[in-house]
Amino acid sequence: MADAAAAATLARVMVLPFPAQGHVIPLMELSRKLAGHGVEVDFVNTEFNHDLVIGSMAEKGAIPQGIHMLSVPDGLGPGDDHADIGKFVKDLPAAMSGRLEEMIRSRKIKWVIVDVSMSWALELATTAGARVASFSTYSAAVFSLRMNLPRLIEDGVLDENGNVKGQGKIQMVPPIDPAEIPWISLASTSAPERRRTNIQNVLKTNLSMPLAEVVICNTSMELEPDALPLLPNALPLGPLVAPTSRPAGHFLAEDLACLAWLDAQPPGTVVYVAFGSSGFLDATQFQELADGLELSGRPFLLVVRPNFTTGAGQDRFDLDAFKRRVEGKGLVVGWAPQQRVLSHPAVACFVSHCGWNSTMEGVLHGVPFLCWPYFADQFCNQSYACNVWGTGAKLRRDERGVVAKEEIESKVAWLLGDEGVKSRVATWKDVARGSIREGGSSHGNLLKLVSLLRQ
Repeated sequence: MADAAAAATLARVMVLPFPAQGHVIPLMELSRKLAGHGVEVDFVNTEFNHDLVIGSMAEKGAIPQGIHMLSVPDGLGPGDDHADIGKFVKDLPAAMSGRLEEMIRSRKIKWVIVDVSMSWALELATTAGARVASFSTYSAAVFSLRMNLPRLIEDGVLDENGNVKGQGKIQMVPPIDPAEIPWISLASTSAPERRRTNIQNVLKTNLSMPLAEVVICNTSMELEPDALPLLPNALPLGPLVAPTSRPAGHFLAEDLACLAWLDAQPPGTVVYVAFGSSGFLDATQFQELADGLELSGRPFLLVVRPNFTTGAGQDRFDLDAFKRRVEGKGLVVGWAPQQRVLSHPAVACFVSHCGWNSTMEGVLHGVPFLCWPYFADQFCNQSYACNVWGTGAKLRRDERGVVAKEEIESKVAWLLGDEGVKSRVATWKDVARGSIREGGSSHGNLLKLVSLLRQ
């Protein structure tokens, strides 16, 4: 009996994230939870991202026992742009397939958890003899929208090239405009071929989705009660948020000095501004953001990662001059320990691109949103915050397509003065925390997943 019990704990799972920051982080946290229940995890990054993750860790032991960090080639050369998502989508299957299949067979992998954006690997893993689960790095609502793209085309909302045909909002929770469908907003109106490629890729990879025995979702039944029943075999076990002391999976080193700066600020006063790992602002928009933060009269913490602003020469925003000007009033860092920032009592609100990871983190820590989405699923996440949960406000663009400094100033003042928002933020914080505590819905689903992986 003892041998049988020991064998039951030796489940070995491969976790395969899409090679982008916002995909690696939640799958690393899922891996952490699985390892905590005795599951051995082979976490597979591309070679380029593997080096970034290992190099960014400020402390040893950030990757817990039971997680084995592995890597495979991504097919790109030293001079290629590793932030070019379009190239990744096109070239990754050919670059990774052979090595992945060999690893699954040689390491005797029984289960592979596949990022939905790597869904081409579902068939590969099945062929190699493994059982497969899909992992949604976006909301259950967006996953459901993805699976229903054929019906939207059939109903005339859009065509197979991604051109919007229908008018009015798509009646889902949360409601969104057709032009905000993630695979359409990923491409500009001047890039019809990119838009067509996105839509056709979704339609093609959707065909392999039934191979997944379960769809693991970074959400909870309480946060998305309308969307989750639309997904077959959905298993919501979020919010997946790393412990504040030892996050892992980041590509950039965190600037921990900002925590001491936050300690010196009065409670509930700091405007935290972070746009994730892949967005950027041109010099005009960055100038408006900088001026708006100053106009707000509040202390602010602004994350400006490398290459966040575009332009050259006279068209480039002078970040160093801005840092000197706001010294004592605001702090600019290259990358922040976001969990510890959002949980800090000094933080009043979160100016966010509304990526799903950031959305879940903000909800869990009880911080209201000023929403600044720019592509993919971020518009849908904005709709959740503003139209469903009532925990945020939209930042609207002017006739130039720019969020003006006056808009930033007024929305900060409105958001932080609205007692209804404060009340709803506190309510949803309690809901989110309750779901992941022992006895909560997401915690129970995590135990179900561990049991399934041990079969």
